[in-house]
Amino acid sequence: MEPVFAIAEEVREAVAAGAPVVALETTAVAHGFPLPRSLDVAAGLDRAVRERGALPAFVGVLSGIVTVGLARAEVERLATGAGVMKVSRRDLAAAAAAGRDGATTVAATMIAAARAGIPVFATGGIGGVHRGVEDTLDVSADLEELGRTPVAVVCAGAKSILDLPRTMEYLETRGVPVVGYGTDTLPAFYMRESGIEVPHRVDDAGAAARLIAAQRTLGLTAGIVFANPLAEGEALEPERIERAIEGAIRDARAAGIGGKDLTPYLLDRVAEATGGASLDANAALLVNNAGVAAGIAVALAGLGEENAPHQQPDR
Repeated sequence: MEPVFAIAEEVREAVAAGAPVVALETTAVAHGFPLPRSLDVAAGLDRAVRERGALPAFVGVLSGIVTVGLARAEVERLATGAGVMKVSRRDLAAAAAAGRDGATTVAATMIAAARAGIPVFATGGIGGVHRGVEDTLDVSADLEELGRTPVAVVCAGAKSILDLPRTMEYLETRGVPVVGYGTDTLPAFYMRESGIEVPHRVDDAGAAARLIAAQRTLGLTAGIVFANPLAEGEALEPERIERAIEGAIRDARAAGIGGKDLTPYLLDRVAEATGGASLDANAALLVNNAGVAAGIAVALAGLGEENAPHQQPDR
């Protein structure tokens, strides 16, 4: 059978040397923003990681090969190509077998990062339990992945369109530490605060790195959520965003939209309702999280070889 997993040589060498690397998803680039904004966001993510002293490693699927460490032209290929799949855990094998191009979600990126030996991953916001779950049973695969894949995820909390209290309960059940990064409350993607307290807090990259190292030393196999709020001037007003979300959810129910199509639909409708302000906030939080993740990766690499990740061999 043809290879279905690849690690860029630069990434492989950095991981082997214990150098700081940050995994980056491609769904936000391929499906989260219109062109050319998507390419600007990708460049901003790359720059934010490098400026903090780490190596960015975009993850995606190219002609059926799950690839860790995409080149710039390969990221652009996913951002501009037609028919690029949105790939979560359930889709990885299908995309590989069919030789498809695909942009990876949080769950799929975590899987690839763990296999490549990358312990830190930056995204926008994790998926979670959807509002109305009692009727739809719609729970993001991200939550299950966080419960079983030991990768630290730096995010702006969970997306505001979700049922945040139930999302937190699910993470607790799966044994996933939710750690406020400089905050005592869960950020809600576009908003700095959700009003939900987080059980743990760190205030700098060194403390975050020590938490990751302790989790690893204890043999705990869950991921870690580092919830990093947007800056004051970049966050949206709670009343404004909640009105937009409620309207988007009503429209989605009327149109019968669900499953993997629901989140992008809701985000698009919220962007329309806010005159594009939510897209600006989304871009800002992605870049902000990438910089924080890079700082954590650098601090983790500085803890010493005994805490460095060990790359898993290709199988």
